[in-house]
This record gives sequence, C-alpha cells and structure tokens, in this order.
Amino acid sequence: MTGGQQIPVSRVEWKGAVRIIRSAFPPIDLFEDIADPADWPLLISAEQKTNPRIMVTIGNLDLVPAGRRVGGDGASYLMAPFTHASTDRPSRFTDGSYGVLYVGNVFETALFETIHHHARFMIRTAEAPGWSSQFREIVLSVGAELHDLMGADAANHPALDPGSYQASQGLAVTLKAEGADGIVYPSIRHQSGECAALFYPDCASDPIQGRHLDYHWDGTRVDLVRDAGSGEVFRVMDIP
Repeated sequence: MTGGQQIPVSRVEWKGAVRIIRSAFPPIDLFEDIADPADWPLLISAEQKTNPRIMVTIGNLDLVPAGRRVGGDGASYLMAPFTHASTDRPSRFTDGSYGVLYVGNVFETALFETIHHHARFMIRTAEAPGWSSQFREIVLSVGAELHDLMGADAANHPALDPGSYQASQGLAVTLKAEGADGIVYPSIRHQSGECAALFYPDCASDPIQGRHLDYHWDGTRVDLVRDAGSGEVFRVMDIP
C-alpha cells in the first residue's frame, strides 16, 4: 500500500457533525472530570486501591498519547473509541489494535452507516424481529488536517471497497505510522455523505448528546428508526 505522500491533505472543519453509538456505553467519569488529563495516571492509581475494576471502565489509556488526550464535559465520547479498541472489533480503518473515531458530516450519513453495521451484527446473531437496540446521537465538531479520499476517482480507490477492509486497514496503518491525524472519505453507505476516520481524540471537540434512537429489526434489515424522545417513527427507505 502506498504511503501518505500519494494522498492530498485537506483541512476539515465540520460543525454539527454526528456520531451515533450504542446507548449501552455510558459516560466514563474520569474523562468527564475537571482534572487535567496529565493527572489521570495518578488518579487511576489512587482509584484502583478501592475499585480494582476501574480499568474495565476506562480501558487502555496507554493507547492514547498523553499529549492528545482530552477531558471535560462529553470527553467520554471522544476518548472511549480509543481506550476500548479491540482486535475483536476491526473496522474499515483499523484492525482493532488502535482506535478510530468515525464521524459523519451530517445526521443522515451517520444514521445510514450505523444501520448498515447494525444489520450485519443482527444477521450474525439471528435475532427475532423487533425493536432491537437503543442508540444515542452525539453532535460534535471536527477540526483536523486529514488525508483526503474525496477525489473524483474515489469510487475506484481500493480503500473504499464496500466489501473488504484489507486495503483500507493497510492504508490506515501506513498513514498512522507516518503521523497522520486521520482520513476524510465519501460515505460508502450514504451516497451524498462524507465521513471522517480520526486517529486521535483531539481531532474533534465540543461533543454533546443529541437524540436517543431505537432501531427496528425486521429479520433481514433495519426498517424503522424511532426518536425515543418524541416517539416519531421513520421508515428506512433504500439508501440514497
């Protein structure tokens, strides 16, 4: 796989970008605390004396360079994808040995991306039809210099193969080793959308929780999405 010198770098500034995550993942108190991230190792060491399970909640802090950690309100939504990376959960731009924060430039893009991956999970588990899972919308800002795959020939780029992660993971490993902050690329599940794969939590900021969402599984696909707050139900049409 060619290195980053073959891919242009663009400044990406998104306000109101969206990430959708499972509601099963609660905020992590340490990341939300007012303490300076530089003090986290000492706080963790002290907390472990009375709460040996704290590392299960926090994850592996060593996966995030000290200078790129973020704290304060909403920081869990930026830090957790990196401290809870796992080779059991590979994705397009990581084999799971390091974390990636995936963001859509608009709500619809994040929605269609998560619907696709949730459907793949449901097929594997052979779950019966029904309202299967709850998700939460995270609204945030992106500000980073990202390697840009948004060119006119993007559809033919091997890293954007809709059925394989082999080339994309190889590219991401190379870029990350070269010091890249991440990748901006056209959404593979939402034709008009744009996505960012961020390699560090400080590439995003100002995360706030938005809507709670329920996904309905009809046995073959996610066919309905419900806004848990208003009760409105929306039918998922063919992905535009």
